[in-house]
Amino acid sequence: MQKALFDEVFSRLPEGAVTVKYWDGTNKQYGKGNSLFTIHMMRPLSGLKAAKDPVLELGEAYMDGIIEVDGDLTEVIRWAFTNQNRFLTSPSGKLARQVLAKINKSTSLTKQKKDVQFHYDLGNDFYALWLDDTMSYSCAYFHSPEDTLTQAQLQKIDHILKKLQLKPGQTLLDIGSGWGWLIIRAARQYQVKALGITLSQEQYQKTKERIGEAGLEHLVEVELLDYRQLADSGRTFDKVASVGMLEHVGKANLRRFMAAVDNLLQPGGLALVHTITKMTEGPVNSWIEKHIFPGGYVPSLRELVWLLPEHDFHPLDVESLRMHYAMTLDRWAENFERHVDQVRRERGERFVRMWRLYLRSCAESFRTIGIDVHQILFSKRLNNNLPLTREHFYH
Repeated sequence: MQKALFDEVFSRLPEGAVTVKYWDGTNKQYGKGNSLFTIHMMRPLSGLKAAKDPVLELGEAYMDGIIEVDGDLTEVIRWAFTNQNRFLTSPSGKLARQVLAKINKSTSLTKQKKDVQFHYDLGNDFYALWLDDTMSYSCAYFHSPEDTLTQAQLQKIDHILKKLQLKPGQTLLDIGSGWGWLIIRAARQYQVKALGITLSQEQYQKTKERIGEAGLEHLVEVELLDYRQLADSGRTFDKVASVGMLEHVGKANLRRFMAAVDNLLQPGGLALVHTITKMTEGPVNSWIEKHIFPGGYVPSLRELVWLLPEHDFHPLDVESLRMHYAMTLDRWAENFERHVDQVRRERGERFVRMWRLYLRSCAESFRTIGIDVHQILFSKRLNNNLPLTREHFYH
């Protein structure tokens, strides 16, 4: 990206002043007032790549040290999101059609497993550095800003289990069970028989260890299995949960996922889907898709609600946890920075910069551009025996 292009783009920014130090030693301030921070451009970027996909090009430039920042990276990201309509050009019509065609293509079992393992099999030791004691890798639930991360994650799990109204002897399925704490806590507190499924070998092994350590082999199981395979097995469950997994199935498989839940859930049973959402449908962030979550797709809330009637699913509660996720990501980013020297020694500077950008940009996406996370609770067919109020959620 040449200086002339920077001049053209930055000169139209409506929010906040910024100073750019170019590779040739020249400096220029854009915007009115005092600069919020300084961006160092160590060398030119590819103008063609930046024009086609500025998100990917700028993200990789930061990873590679071509872009350096004097100031708080979070402030830079917030400023970028605020001004994104000005300097992040939309894809051309042809490119947009190509992107939409890609995300509308159904994901095979093999590719789904490969995509999941790309992210989650980085190693349990890595995730243990910055997740909480439960190793919950989804939005926590804060009663107050003073809550610890572990406390907030346990509150999230309890909040979900209360919504599902578990009773002793019932069966619970967790689709995308992570490191297993939800199914373990469900068995401990409600004496249910719980099954978790995951495609991550690392998560599977850790969950097996935890079940054994808890002495819950008679109540809790975990299987290395795709949800579509389980849906074809004929097994059914009283309750179904899926927390932070739906984002991985892909746009084309949203209907297939809901059909799988239909096959797996007994009539009258309750299901809770906890997922990141967007306001409207559209392509995924190209940098995150390439470097963090290949094959992912963030659905809109209306996409999901639209699918419920097709399976006689009746919505009972829809709750936004948007600010809870921003706070969760803040805690993860803080923990990551506490161990950044170890991560750098083990995985290199580029990996550190990639994960720093991922965690901080995701936190700001919830605060600034309306990325959300929703818990959607629904019953399969009508259930007339449910509480009349939500009081049981908060007891």
